[in-house]
Amino acid sequence: MGRYYPPDASNPPTFNAKPPLSSRTKPSGALTVRFELPFAVWCAHCKPEAIVGQGVRFNAEKKKVGNYYSTPIWSFRMKHSACGGWWEIRTDPKEAKYVVVEGATRRNYGEEEGGEGEMKFLSEEERERRRNDAFAMLEGKKGEEVEKKAHTERLDELYEAAEVWRDPYDVNARLRREFREKRRGWKREDRVKEGMQEKFSFGYEIADATEADDVRAKMVEFGASTVDEGVQEVVKRPLFTSVKAAMTETGSKKKLKAEIVAEKSRKNLQQSLVGNTRAVIDPFLSAEAKSSPKLSLGIKRKREEEAAGVEKAQSSATDLPEQNAAKAPALTAALVDYDSD
Repeated sequence: MGRYYPPDASNPPTFNAKPPLSSRTKPSGALTVRFELPFAVWCAHCKPEAIVGQGVRFNAEKKKVGNYYSTPIWSFRMKHSACGGWWEIRTDPKEAKYVVVEGATRRNYGEEEGGEGEMKFLSEEERERRRNDAFAMLEGKKGEEVEKKAHTERLDELYEAAEVWRDPYDVNARLRREFREKRRGWKREDRVKEGMQEKFSFGYEIADATEADDVRAKMVEFGASTVDEGVQEVVKRPLFTSVKAAMTETGSKKKLKAEIVAEKSRKNLQQSLVGNTRAVIDPFLSAEAKSSPKLSLGIKRKREEEAAGVEKAQSSATDLPEQNAAKAPALTAALVDYDSD
């Protein structure tokens, strides 16, 4: 060490010197390097295909596979740890970019060379056209100004939305305060539900009310509000229906809507009249008829004419002989006090 030995020395010393990076060099001559993906790729070996993002690093085997004039073409072969498939990516000195050769597919961001994505670049033909045509240059500038204005408005909206989070403490405190109020309301509703379950011995969970439930509840129509009204309706209903009425109800002839409505109103009026008459005349229902309100259906009879008719009947009964006096009680009993026709 530290001594010079000329090339023609008879006994030069030998050293165990290794080539550079020999520990990372494989017998095939490939060098193991740390390779970072220049773009996102779709792995063809995964089922279904999985995407690997840009910037992910792999241990790749680097080796020279050719030349473009004097520039070497390098190959990077790496293994996907998720599925075990092999990828190969090579350099392309002619286009100054990387090319996926095997095992994967480059992610498509739109037309790479041109022009339809958000980052639009002018092609050579478009540039040449704008150089030669002043109107094309003006139209292109106008279109760029419109796009720039739209992007500026979008950035302003994003800045305004970000201003809300300028002070995270205040925003967090407001959110927690609103959540506490909601939680108190939820606990209040749970206590009401538990009380209803205990009151009615209901073992199932009570669901929350919705707008559809309110609409359905409003559409429900109930019948008689009390038991007495229902009993009165049953009492006023006729016991037997005529065969003619049953035949007309089940007739096959079609009627107009106006005729059906008129017939229903006539039948309801007739049933009400018959029911009121039966409720007044029937001796078994006389007590209920007196206590129940009578149905008024139209023109009222004058009280004076009724009183005059009763007095006239009584006076004629007193003037009759004794043989006709027995018929007077029957005549007075036949007179019924009606409120209407």
